[in-house]
Amino acid sequence: MLIVLTGIDGSGKTTAAQALVDAARQAGKSALFLPNYAGRRRMSLMSATLGVRMPTRLADFLETAVRTVNVLNSHRRARRFQGLAVMDRHLHCQLALRKMHGLPRGRLLPFLIRTLPQPDLVVYLDVDPHEAHARVAARGTDSERLEDLECLRGAYQSLPEFPRFTSITAGGPPSEVLSRLQAALAASGRRAVEFAPGNPADTHSHSIFTGKRY
Repeated sequence: MLIVLTGIDGSGKTTAAQALVDAARQAGKSALFLPNYAGRRRMSLMSATLGVRMPTRLADFLETAVRTVNVLNSHRRARRFQGLAVMDRHLHCQLALRKMHGLPRGRLLPFLIRTLPQPDLVVYLDVDPHEAHARVAARGTDSERLEDLECLRGAYQSLPEFPRFTSITAGGPPSEVLSRLQAALAASGRRAVEFAPGNPADTHSHSIFTGKRY
């Protein structure tokens, strides 16, 4: 299975992705963590250090280039991997950032989203921007403005791809978020089997974590 996690900064994408992979491995399953970063944090820190604000279009160009290379490489690795592949971020994240900054979607990213192998599940980790802002401040490695997080949340939810996402509440302890994510993954597995051509509607699927039949 191929799973993609999306969400605003501070929604816990990386924490949830790593926890999901660890849980699968502890259950004796094969799992692969695939980060698709764009280098935003490094560029923000560099801009803060130099005291220079990078132009929005230049920042988007650099982020898009880095993220696209990472996404293509992640899909290459996932295609060769037998097991659960979990992507931390994808091209949808860059489209949401463009929406937030008032930039056009362009043609390349939507084309790649349509052309690349479709994930079995795209999860949007939904968290209150105030909680996300507190998480970003607590990690102490970068900073985000609350109004930017609020705007980014709205940008995600206005994407034309968003109705196909599975939205999961990402507030609260990481263990609770992991449980919600596992439940969504199990439900996705059930749907994949039940609606597969030639399969009866009552076909059972198996949890990748426990082997339990549903």
